[in-house]
Amino acid sequence: MTTDLGFGQIVFDCVRADQLAGFWSTLLELPVRAGANQYFAVTEQSSDRSFPSLMFIAVPEPRQGKNRLHLDLTSGDLPAAIERAVSLGASKVGDFNEYGTTWTTLADPEGNVFDIAQRRDQSPG
Repeated sequence: MTTDLGFGQIVFDCVRADQLAGFWSTLLELPVRAGANQYFAVTEQSSDRSFPSLMFIAVPEPRQGKNRLHLDLTSGDLPAAIERAVSLGASKVGDFNEYGTTWTTLADPEGNVFDIAQRRDQSPG
């Protein structure tokens, strides 16, 4: 049996859709689609389609506990990427070097954790 599934977007439940979309839009350099508001916002996917669009939907309840799914981003300049994320409003959770990978866990302005790892094809700077 063949499925006709495709990948739409990654969805974030959040308090303020437009504000959280603004953080991710700036961090990933992906524009927010027109019509964004406090309840609903979507970023464009990357032009080469290597990164999906992100959808942000306001929900009444705050995030509780650790999110079970998170984004793993990579960078050729890990310290610069971390510094940029923090300057945009992320907070640093911790640094890790395990399983042959060096990464930092951060939290976005609403507390959703994500990682930025050193690209595997490059050694840490």
